[in-house]
Amino acid sequence: MTLEDVRMRGFRRRRDAPEARQLLLERIEPLASEEISLWEASGRVLAQDVTSPRDVPYFDRAAMDGYAVRGEETFGASNYSPITFRLVGEALPGRAFSRALLPGETVRIMTGAPLPPGADAVVRAEWAMEQGTLVHVLEAVPPGKYVSRRGEDVAAGTLLFSRGRKLRPQDVALLAAVNLSHVRVIRRPRVALIITGDELLPLGSPLNDYRIIDCNSVMLDALIRRDGGIPSHMELVADQREAIRRHLEEASRSADIILISGGSSVGREDYAPLLVAEMGELLVHGVAMRPSSPTGLGWIAGRPVILLPGNPVSCLCAYDYFAGPAIRRLGGLSTDWPYLQVTLPLAAKIASELGRLDYVRVRLRENMVEPIAASGASILSTTTQADGFVLVPPDCEGYSAGQKVSVYLYDQYVSAPYR
Repeated sequence: MTLEDVRMRGFRRRRDAPEARQLLLERIEPLASEEISLWEASGRVLAQDVTSPRDVPYFDRAAMDGYAVRGEETFGASNYSPITFRLVGEALPGRAFSRALLPGETVRIMTGAPLPPGADAVVRAEWAMEQGTLVHVLEAVPPGKYVSRRGEDVAAGTLLFSRGRKLRPQDVALLAAVNLSHVRVIRRPRVALIITGDELLPLGSPLNDYRIIDCNSVMLDALIRRDGGIPSHMELVADQREAIRRHLEEASRSADIILISGGSSVGREDYAPLLVAEMGELLVHGVAMRPSSPTGLGWIAGRPVILLPGNPVSCLCAYDYFAGPAIRRLGGLSTDWPYLQVTLPLAAKIASELGRLDYVRVRLRENMVEPIAASGASILSTTTQADGFVLVPPDCEGYSAGQKVSVYLYDQYVSAPYR
């Protein structure tokens, strides 16, 4: 496909943002699987169902410190009429008593120690008095009391987790408990990050005339890692057609998805859309979204390519709406927003335009939602002042003061008043 050169002429039509997002995501499938160590598995997505190969626990064990007994032999025991047992040994975690328990016998046992054959209950230590080779039991315990039975936690053959589950730390612990050392997971997406712009200087550079420090790369790197991707950095690329082409060619050979920041609009030096159209397919160029209207979506060599605006706020919004879900889907994760949501009333109205999606930065004040900005694509500080954002869909002209809205919160944790 060859794209009409619209540079310096503006967008004739902008694609509906939800429609563009759907067009992108419906062509993306999770990547192939790989087997990894359990040490690396937390946060990864299972590629197949996992069933338990064993019982947990795989032996009957004490659930309390005390004395292992035959429960029925304690019936009738009390402070006034204790029942006496012969103390014949002890059982410790990892060290079983050497033989089966005979009638009238008991062994000292610690929590987690294997229950001796013949025993079916544990008398808590505070309910017994040890006196030499005798133990006086002061309270009856029924069979099964304070015993953790084999398979009580997990029975062999039980489905532990289904394909598609993102493993949590406690999930990994359960996999370890059933003695699985490796699991098969969806491979993490390799994300090529191409940052373009003659005006950009690398992070940490001394200021130079009218050039500016590149901030999108460090922000995008963090966002990619949050979404389970592996970012691959290339040096800053000048606004030169052949230089951008070379980087796109290299990225299409090594990455699963390509993000280009800058050069995506209709300026004289915005080469990225033209190159994507020449080298593959430009699916979308320009979306009805504020900010982020210069966003583009396409494919090169079967890899999705997302053109992100160079202005930092637009870049953040476009990443969140388009690139983030694409990366998460490649990695087997949900395409839903990775933010907590709260519903609160607006302190002031939000005006929008029909046919356009608005990403409005907001802060929370006294259980109210206070709009900060919908435009201002270059004012990065508005995102740091914001607690989150409100989305105004294309079929809505905005929200009035006092109306309740859903707020997507930037922070993973939120203070109690907003839960």
